[in-house]
Amino acid sequence: MTKAKQELSEYELQRQANIAERDALLKKLSLNAAASGLGLKAPKAASNGSKLHKKRATGPKKVKEEAAPRRTSSRIAGLEADSEVAKRKADEEHEAAQEAARLKRQRVSGDLDLKDIIVAGKELDKSMFADVVNRGAQPYERTFGDDEVKATSDKELRALREKMSGLELYEGFEPSRIKITPERIYSLGFHPEPSKALIFAGDKLGNIGIFDASQRTAIRSPPVKMEAESDEDDEAEPTITSLHLHTRTISSFQFSPVNPSHLLTCSYDSSVRLLDIASQSSSELYGPADPDDDEPISGLEIDPLSPHVIYFSRLDGHIGRYDTRSPPSATTIWQLSEKKIGGFSTHPQYPHFLSTASLDRTMRLWDLRKTVSWEGSGKRPAMLGEHVSRLSISHAAFNSVGQVATSSYDDTIKIYSFQGMSGWKEGVALDEPLMSPGSVVKHNNQTGRWVTILRPQWQARPADAVQRFVIGNMNRFVDVYAGSGEQLAQLGGDGITAVPAVAQFHPTNDWIAAGTASGKLCLWM
Repeated sequence: MTKAKQELSEYELQRQANIAERDALLKKLSLNAAASGLGLKAPKAASNGSKLHKKRATGPKKVKEEAAPRRTSSRIAGLEADSEVAKRKADEEHEAAQEAARLKRQRVSGDLDLKDIIVAGKELDKSMFADVVNRGAQPYERTFGDDEVKATSDKELRALREKMSGLELYEGFEPSRIKITPERIYSLGFHPEPSKALIFAGDKLGNIGIFDASQRTAIRSPPVKMEAESDEDDEAEPTITSLHLHTRTISSFQFSPVNPSHLLTCSYDSSVRLLDIASQSSSELYGPADPDDDEPISGLEIDPLSPHVIYFSRLDGHIGRYDTRSPPSATTIWQLSEKKIGGFSTHPQYPHFLSTASLDRTMRLWDLRKTVSWEGSGKRPAMLGEHVSRLSISHAAFNSVGQVATSSYDDTIKIYSFQGMSGWKEGVALDEPLMSPGSVVKHNNQTGRWVTILRPQWQARPADAVQRFVIGNMNRFVDVYAGSGEQLAQLGGDGITAVPAVAQFHPTNDWIAAGTASGKLCLWM
């Protein structure tokens, strides 16, 4: 009897152990099923006899995280736990998930059709970008040429177009060989001498380059020619003189109207210097009292009626007037803009009238004969009027008959005409119609970072009295326009490998020079 009870107890113990193991396994399977979303959902709590349920207040939405690969049951798949097959299956799933994530982050190479990659919205309409995509430079693509000249019905205009279009690229040296400055050209001009073309150019690092166009290509005669030397080595290089006058960009320069051997230069190093070609010396005319003051100068004008008086503009929106016979401390400084003044000029016959072009999108006209108080910040010249463009204005250039030509980043050249300025009273106010441009010419002025800003420059004293100005063209040409806004010529030629952005007329002769960002010179005569 005792033995039977003992055997029964062992059996009962074993049975109870099996039941406990089974319950634990079922509980584990239920938890796994619930975690994978396969378990039975709990019944919803019945409402208090009403079919209307109040919507539960929802908190902030949680950011959905990328789900990891779902775990699968090895037992259901018929795999033994901790077996090599199960481990291999888990590794394969992990590698597949990693590969999918890598492909999702990988860049797309090759060509794409926009129709295939639209995420939302309608198909892209190309017409909305017509005015934008057509603004880019098209190297060597002409916008004005012989066909336009032949189609000109006005006899005088046609004769002028034929004359200006007939200018030929300088044959002495190819433009690619005339490296007048070591770095990018920012300022350029002719010496006023009419019998010889002497070109001066200022660059980014403060160098002045000088080129004499009367020289021609010559052949050297070396005593012994080595076999390794090529025939190109026999060609003489152009003779160029380079002087390091400033420590930073030479933004502008002018020759003295009373002494052609005096060249005045201004720079971003905050100084104005006098280069005396006759005495072979250079001296500082103006600079801040403290050498550490940074007041970059962007433009320079010499008063034609009082050559000892100079005007200069600064990048901080100020204009200065300085009498070179006085100490620099006597300089008069006016703030004419809260933003950068990119360019300014004085009227060649009435230099008390001054025009400014600013980053604030305005072209303003000033009368230096009258000063007024403004905003409690002292005095400044009387502003006669202003015109606002859609984008910033790069330059405002006066000619001798009272016209102002501006270039701006809205891809236009605007020509303003101010008549009868000799009879204007001090501080006269000009209304909006008088300050509006008489001509607006479409012109690509999007120079970008590596090309010097395009600025219109008038011919100072044209021999035929027809007002005209020149400006660089992003398609690697130089454009010539009349004061009426009519285009007269588009000059180019072989060997021009960059945009001739900085262009200038000779004061009296029909010679045009232009400089590039690589320091190369183009010349038409």
